[in-house]
Amino acid sequence: MAQPDGKKIFFENLSGAGKAIAVLTSGGDAQGMNAAVRAVVRMGLYVGAKVYFIHEGYQGMVDGGENIKEATWESVSSMLQVGGTVIGSARCKEFRSHEGRLKAAHNLVQHGITNLCVIGGDGSLTGANLFREEWSGLLGELAEQGLIEADAVQKYSALHIVGMVGSIDNDFCGTDMTIGTDSALHRIIEVVDAIMTTAQSHQRTFVLEVMGRHCGYLALVSALACGADWVLIPEMPPEDGWEEKMCEKLSANRAGMKRLNIIIVAEGAIDRSNTPITTDYIKDLVVKCLGFDTRVTILGHVQRGGTPSAFDRILASRMGVEAVLALLETTANTPACVVSLCGNQSVRLPLMECVQMTQEVQRAMDGKRFEEAVKLRGRSFENNLRTYKLLAHRKPESELPVSNFNVAVLNVGAPAAGMNAAVRSAVRVGISEGHKMFAVSDGFEGFYKGQIKEIKWADVGGWTGQGGSLLGTKRTLPAKHIDKIAEQMRKHNINALLIVGGFEAFESLLQLYEARSAYEELCIPMCMLPATISNNVPGTDLSIGADTALNAIVETCDRIKQSASGTKRRVFIIETMGGYCGYLASVGGLAAGADAAYIYEEPFDIRDLQANVEHLTEKMKTSIQRGLVLRNENCNENYTTDFIYQLYSEEGRGVFDSRKNVLGHMQQGGAPSPFDRNFGTKISAKAMQWVSKKLLETFRQDEGRVFANTEDSCCLLGMRRRALVFQPVVQLKDETDFVHRIPKEQWWLKLRPLMKILAKYKTTFDVSDSGQLEHVVRNRPKESDASVAM
Repeated sequence: MAQPDGKKIFFENLSGAGKAIAVLTSGGDAQGMNAAVRAVVRMGLYVGAKVYFIHEGYQGMVDGGENIKEATWESVSSMLQVGGTVIGSARCKEFRSHEGRLKAAHNLVQHGITNLCVIGGDGSLTGANLFREEWSGLLGELAEQGLIEADAVQKYSALHIVGMVGSIDNDFCGTDMTIGTDSALHRIIEVVDAIMTTAQSHQRTFVLEVMGRHCGYLALVSALACGADWVLIPEMPPEDGWEEKMCEKLSANRAGMKRLNIIIVAEGAIDRSNTPITTDYIKDLVVKCLGFDTRVTILGHVQRGGTPSAFDRILASRMGVEAVLALLETTANTPACVVSLCGNQSVRLPLMECVQMTQEVQRAMDGKRFEEAVKLRGRSFENNLRTYKLLAHRKPESELPVSNFNVAVLNVGAPAAGMNAAVRSAVRVGISEGHKMFAVSDGFEGFYKGQIKEIKWADVGGWTGQGGSLLGTKRTLPAKHIDKIAEQMRKHNINALLIVGGFEAFESLLQLYEARSAYEELCIPMCMLPATISNNVPGTDLSIGADTALNAIVETCDRIKQSASGTKRRVFIIETMGGYCGYLASVGGLAAGADAAYIYEEPFDIRDLQANVEHLTEKMKTSIQRGLVLRNENCNENYTTDFIYQLYSEEGRGVFDSRKNVLGHMQQGGAPSPFDRNFGTKISAKAMQWVSKKLLETFRQDEGRVFANTEDSCCLLGMRRRALVFQPVVQLKDETDFVHRIPKEQWWLKLRPLMKILAKYKTTFDVSDSGQLEHVVRNRPKESDASVAM
């Protein structure tokens, strides 16, 4: 992205020559740490710096010797998909003492290291900042003791520190998501989905304890993702008398023909008196009051294990590269910073500002200022809590507002995981707002045929975890059937429309908007939620379903690569879906560690293919055993998957052999990922609240009807950088390439150089859009709870 003065800054201007960077992982491990280590090492080597591993965290820094080793490009191969941290992590009491830090300083100076990249939690990062503040004093002591030369004090006068937060708890203020959180949510949801099937068979109640220490993020988001009946978190303890209310809700759900109950408890859950609430206490309570067959499951360290999700690999890779850029740009006066995620953008924040706010949360909880604690956790956390309350607890009919508005919801286009979560959210929020909700089966085809019926609160129970589209979806556009659609709207008195779908949904909304002049029935508030695995809808950085598809691609690539272990050198050519949009191929390639990804948006010719083959051949002659090449299905009509496979087979003869795989519709199936469940749930709730507001604004009291014909009453709700934004669809026309069904500008193209750099290609990387040092803001601008990260 261009700077205000129209110039681009390329990191070729930022040289790492003569610099030494050390990377360590400290505290508890988290999935994705290896991806961050890999990115730091490769980016550091790419810019000409020396890079060192510090094994076993701060303990290795204090002990020195074999614990501090120089890293090579090959030493981080095949670690992207490995959980935990391969360089080890340990808690170190010795580093907390002055003597321990003196030893650590001596060991770093011996290797000429003055740049530290620390991956850990708030404790690890606080320790790093203290070490930085004491650095010059420590060097003075070492010189006095004769352990280092006097000129070394001047030469290594400043220690630069950049932190990345690696923690499954997501308890660090200043970032929407920490490395490992999304993978931990995957583990939790896998278990919950499995438990639900057995609970349903026996009509059981399950009480699940999840990790998180004193932070309820994992409990809250997993409850939102699985539609749990009750959740207990430390930031917002239940009101006194909660036991009776919980039992009433469980009993009411059973009476409503629900065969199971799920209660999720954060390990740090407390009541209003700060007394811990245990899973056994809840189990005994349910058995005593209701007599339900109740079981307890404590997930424990399974949440920390397993392979990292696609989201965590991408997040860690982006943060690792950003951390190296931050170290290259730092000066003696630059404060220690932490690389964070805000919405969809990397930001740098002063480390100690983040740490102090994180500590404030605990002080607020200790002082029983729970609402303040929730606010300090950030808008993303607040929004999650608000949405959960809205969807989980149904108000009695007598307390519901009476709006007399009818709102229809439908799916359009190809199915995408997370669509059902969005529909469930829309239905329940709509009912809570007092509307009568109608479900349309089979998209606009079902609409003009009259397949419209009222849908109730209980009808969408259990929809969150279901893949595909339970309403049914078709690609039919409304233009040819406008007469019949208007007739059905009149017949059912539809006052507003919510469409969940991909590019066809966008085109449909444009057609409905354009037909308003001829049909008054279409002069109603209309909103679209982007839901497509291709992520090709204009007006949004992310679409519901794309994360699930990415995870399917990455899991398959991991298995395919593993199939070649122990065999001769092999390159895999893998075709992904996406139409003309290269999102899945590019971002999937970054997450899977691909050597190349061919896409329509970045034209290529036979010379590029030849250069890629030669590059892989060179790498294969070293220790690299496997290569991975992704190809978007429509990247080039002549350079097909078969052509590329045959080219690689022929040109690589004698060095490597090739295999090809077409992933096909497996990218569209499966249970939605935690991200897609929550993204769909939250943006759908926001859309329904917008619909309610528009209905009140456009209701003509004198005529007794809704009349909305302005541009801003026909919108797409999308995520743009840091914010969720309602954009009139007619204004998005100029941003769209309708022939190829893609936006004209796509943010993820900026990630492609990262993939190339991490695959050892020389390339140009525009850093003008990289994170700039900001300050922690207690309350971000309105709507910035767009958090990519749920």
